[in-house]
Amino acid sequence: MKVAQLANKLGVSADTVRFYTRIGLLNPSKSPNNGYKTFNHKDMVRMQFILSARNLGFSVEDIKVIFSKTDLGDSACQLVRELIKVKLLETEQQFNEMVQLRSKLSKAIQDWSQMPDNIPTGNMICHLIENTNQEDIVSEELGVPHYVDKASMEIK
Repeated sequence: MKVAQLANKLGVSADTVRFYTRIGLLNPSKSPNNGYKTFNHKDMVRMQFILSARNLGFSVEDIKVIFSKTDLGDSACQLVRELIKVKLLETEQQFNEMVQLRSKLSKAIQDWSQMPDNIPTGNMICHLIENTNQEDIVSEELGVPHYVDKASMEIK
C-alpha cells in the first residue's frame, strides 16, 4: 500500500507516515519503476505500535530503543515496563507541580481582585506581579528557604 493508503487505514495524515519513515521507524520498500514507497503489513503493525506508544507518552527515542530490541528478535516487554514506570513518576511530578501552580494562580486571582490598577513607573512594571510573595518563588527555585529583600531582590 502507498503512503496515503496506510495513513487512511490508521486515521493519521500522510505526513505522519512520512515523518516516521524519514526518521527510520518505518522501512517501506521502494518501487524500482516509479520510486514510490510501498508499505506492507509489518509497516502497518509498526505504525499502529508507534501510535499506541506515543499515546502513552513514549518518546520517539523510547520507540527507537524498543524497536532496536525487537528488530533483533528480543522481547522489549521488560524495557517497556521500566519505561512506563518512569513515565508515571514523571507524570505524577508534573501533576503535582501543576496543582501547586493552580493553587498559586487561584490565590493570585483572589488577592489581586481587590487591588487597584497602578500606572507603571521606572521602578515598577505591574505591582500585582511584583508584590507576589517572592520568598516562595526563590525558595522553590533554590530548593531551600532563603530570606529575600524584596526591594533589591537579592538573596541574603
